[in-house]
Amino acid sequence: MMINRVEKLSLLSEMIAFAQVDDTINTVEYNFLYSIAKQLEISKTDFEYLFEHPVTYVPLKSHSERIVQFHRLVLLMNLDHKVQPKQLVKIHNFGLRMGLSHESINRVLDLMDSFPNKIVPPDFLIDIFKVQYN
Repeated sequence: MMINRVEKLSLLSEMIAFAQVDDTINTVEYNFLYSIAKQLEISKTDFEYLFEHPVTYVPLKSHSERIVQFHRLVLLMNLDHKVQPKQLVKIHNFGLRMGLSHESINRVLDLMDSFPNKIVPPDFLIDIFKVQYN
């Protein structure tokens, strides 16, 4: 199931808000966000617009799309290798708002430290959520 433009802008907007939790977006974070925008086929103009004009949150219908989005947020959070407690709280809340299970979110956040660069492999992440979803 392909997500629509409104959902794409919503999830990009959410990622921008998440990146701004420490009041700055560095070049690495910006480039990562822009690469997601390109993946989602969102123009640079629309992408830039979201920084000043966030769009209303639209929940993703597909469970697998929500897992993919949560994975992107985990990657984004770990880009600068300095995870702050407020980022953990925020990512946890994003996960809950997306309808992901509390246990799965905690398990991902607990386990990310055991991976190189805190990058949880996608298949590992999917397995964690599958266990909770069934």
